[in-house]
Amino acid sequence: MPTKQFHITKSTGEKVDFSMEKLKNSLQFSGASNDMVEEIVQKVQDELYHGITTREIYNRAFSLLKKKESVYASKYKLKKAIYELGPTGFPFEKFISGILHYSGFETKVGEIVQGTCVSHEIDVLATKNNILNVIECKFHSDDGLKCNVKVPLYINSRYNDVKTPLESKRDKTFTTTKGWVVTNTRFSQDALEYGKCAGLYLLSWDYPLGDGLKERIDRLRLYPITVSTLLSNREKHFLLERDVVLCRELVKNGFFLDHLGVSNGRKQRIMKEMKSLCNL
Repeated sequence: MPTKQFHITKSTGEKVDFSMEKLKNSLQFSGASNDMVEEIVQKVQDELYHGITTREIYNRAFSLLKKKESVYASKYKLKKAIYELGPTGFPFEKFISGILHYSGFETKVGEIVQGTCVSHEIDVLATKNNILNVIECKFHSDDGLKCNVKVPLYINSRYNDVKTPLESKRDKTFTTTKGWVVTNTRFSQDALEYGKCAGLYLLSWDYPLGDGLKERIDRLRLYPITVSTLLSNREKHFLLERDVVLCRELVKNGFFLDHLGVSNGRKQRIMKEMKSLCNL
C-alpha cells in the first residue's frame, strides 16, 4: 500500500511534499542504528498532518531520539545548534577558526588589515600551504534566510582592497592570498555563480557538495557546545562569552563548569557527553 503524501511547510513558508528519505538521512547522520531510525520515522509519520511545519517534525524526531540516546540527539540538532551561536556572529567566527585550526591552518580572528583605501577588520585569517586565506563570515540566526549575491559582491570588494597590500608585504610568510565567504545557511544560485566567477572560495552548510560545514564538522568531530542536550542556555552563554565554542575546548577546560557551580555528578555526565561527541 503506497504511503500517503503530506504537504509540509518549510521555514521559508514554501509548501513541499514530506520526504521520508530526508528524515531518514538526517537521523542516520546522527549515528542512530537502522532499527532506531525506522522506529522514529514510523512514529513521526503516524503524527503527520497537512501543513505541519518542518520545525514541528524536527522537534518530534529530536525528542524521540533524545529518549534513545542523548549523543545522537546532540548530533541531530547540529544545524540548530549553529544558529544558537548568535546573535552577534562572533562565536561563529571563532567556530570557523576552530574548524580550520584542526584542519591544519594557522588562524587569527578579528585582525585589522590595512587596505589600499581603508582598513578592514577581517573575521578570520587562515594560512596553509603558503596561501593566506582572507575569510569573511556571514552568520544568519534564521534558517529561512539564504546568503544572496550582495554578500559575495561586498566581500569581494573588501578582499580586493586588502589583496595588494597583503601580497606586497616584505615580511610575509605566504606566497599568495585567497578570498573566502563562509555562511551557516545556504547560498542563493546567483551568489554561487558570482562567487565562482570572482574566484572566491565559498563554504556553506551544504556547499561544496560533500565538503560543506555539515560534513567537515562531522568528519573532524568539531561540534559546537550548543549541541549539548545537558548544558542549559545560561551555561552555554557563559561558555561562549569565554571563547569556549567547541566541545573539544570544554573537554580541555572543564574547570569552567566549576565556575558555573555544576555538581560533580552532573559535571561527569556533561564531560562524558563532550568526549563522546569528540570521539575521545
